[in-house]
Amino acid sequence: MPKIILYALPYILLTCLSCHAADVLIIADAQLKPVMEVTQGMRKTLHASTKTYAPGEVRGNLAAILQKEEARVVVALGREALAEALTLPPTIPVIYDMVVTPPAVSRSNTVGFYMATPAGEYAELVRNHLPGLKQVSVVGSRTLLNLLAGDASSPLNSHSVNNTVEFVNMLKQLDNADAILLLPDSGIMTATAMEEAYLLSFRRRIPLLGISERHVKEGALLALVVDMVNVGRVIGEHATRALKSGSVGQQSAFPPRKFDLYLNMGTARKMRLNIPDELVRMARKAYP
Repeated sequence: MPKIILYALPYILLTCLSCHAADVLIIADAQLKPVMEVTQGMRKTLHASTKTYAPGEVRGNLAAILQKEEARVVVALGREALAEALTLPPTIPVIYDMVVTPPAVSRSNTVGFYMATPAGEYAELVRNHLPGLKQVSVVGSRTLLNLLAGDASSPLNSHSVNNTVEFVNMLKQLDNADAILLLPDSGIMTATAMEEAYLLSFRRRIPLLGISERHVKEGALLALVVDMVNVGRVIGEHATRALKSGSVGQQSAFPPRKFDLYLNMGTARKMRLNIPDELVRMARKAYP
């Protein structure tokens, strides 16, 4: 009889471990590459059990799932996930990310991060490595200009537009710009508008500074894209503190800290720009 108990003990322990309550509940689409990178980063700084639910799985039922899992912190990745998390009582710390720009959040015990790259990061990169691009114009909606290009220490010429027609017309007027920085406004930067932007860019040899690796593939000179693994590390740090204290307070959303650089060397050649070797070495990928 004792031998039977001894043999059964590993199975019992394994079953108990699989049923262990999750300390941190992650609401996200686990099949998305950015989510995979965030969770990879979280594992580097968060030494606690986690469980992931898709937003559709928790819709209208998150509080009950949280109670069942006995989770003490919620990480919401994406706007749909955040909308569900904001319905929770304020006793539950909520940490959010994977939103391009920060939403208006009045709930206490909530902290978040956004993915859009501040214009100042581009200004610093250009100043340190591409000093020939002296006049950099930034184009976007007034809201995004205030959020991403409102830093007075960033010497950029800001131009506000409200729609795709104004966006294209503004690009046509920027004859004196050495480069044009685009801001992440999907309502303005449609596929058709971007096709026109690339044509104008190459025709007048004024490089575009894009917002994604895709833009660089399509013809932008470069882009600074948020490092999602580092995002996960930061989220893990905040989740660790929240598990200890039970609170993340209520703070303004934070911009990203670390970025991956993408370059298009073909665009640089067509623009007759010399890209320093140091900048090429910095790039996560330089397209030929």
